[in-house]
Amino acid sequence: MSYPFERPRRMRRDEFSRRLMREHVLTVDDLIYPVFVHELQGRAAVPSMPGVDRVSIDELLRIAEQASELRVPALALFPVTAPEAKSAAAEAAWAEDGLCQRAVRALKSRFPELGVITDVALDPYTSHGQDGLVDATGYVVNDETVEALVKQALSHAAAGADVVAPSDMMDGRIGAIRGALEQEGFIHTRILAYAAKYASGFYGPFRDAVGSAGALGKGNKNTYQMDPANSDEALREVALDLDEGADMVMIKPGLPYLDIVRRVKDEFGAPTFVYQVSGEYAMLKAAAQNGWLDERACALEALVSIKRAGADGVLTYFALDAARWLRDRL
Repeated sequence: MSYPFERPRRMRRDEFSRRLMREHVLTVDDLIYPVFVHELQGRAAVPSMPGVDRVSIDELLRIAEQASELRVPALALFPVTAPEAKSAAAEAAWAEDGLCQRAVRALKSRFPELGVITDVALDPYTSHGQDGLVDATGYVVNDETVEALVKQALSHAAAGADVVAPSDMMDGRIGAIRGALEQEGFIHTRILAYAAKYASGFYGPFRDAVGSAGALGKGNKNTYQMDPANSDEALREVALDLDEGADMVMIKPGLPYLDIVRRVKDEFGAPTFVYQVSGEYAMLKAAAQNGWLDERACALEALVSIKRAGADGVLTYFALDAARWLRDRL
């Protein structure tokens, strides 16, 4: 290397020049806040996710007020179904007066400009903890599950959801949901397809939070969620969902799958989102609580890395904190 003509450190010397050459910037516009909603009154802590609570609808509205004040664009709702409401056929998933449907109506009534995203999957409602209906052998059947998912998605749209987000990984469900939404006049309801959702070990705290872990027991979801070893398959899954009418696609989890994010964004250029899942959050929080990591620095670094990989937005349990940290930087 020839000196002094090439000194890359010159541009890193001062804050102003570091800012001028910064390639990727995380803003509040990139954040979606996932919220667990339960039937009980008040809040209940999720032990495996420090700082995260299950909340009643009135507490959900308080969270929505904070999100609105911080200009977080959207909330993603995840219901915690009471055990007595669960069944093998998951009928509670599309009940007009169901928990998710009531939560959507309450949010859109009070905060019409706040985006509301709903999870379309059956695992919070099934007595066996799977994301779909099962046959006599315990295998998750595809087409019958898709029929149930269509009913669930329509009920969410009728309640006022802005975005339905099928997270089940059944074949053909995006096309079926899109067709049903169009037929019923919900032409503005967007679909955020969990297009590349992996059979990951990082979901444990989430399953505790929504109460599906106990029902699932020692079972797994390997017959419908993707093998963590596969990359090319993700492109095929994304292509199918986009062809079937998805407006946006999701990769889940986040940090272990940034290569997938980059490949998807480069290949399709479609709105691409990432779920920084419960296990990723729990690891960062636990390390921070033990004094091993700086929570703010590492959380923001992780979110920037997802953005750098090509994501347009991130579902993250750090969303409200990150919004405050970004505001305080100004």
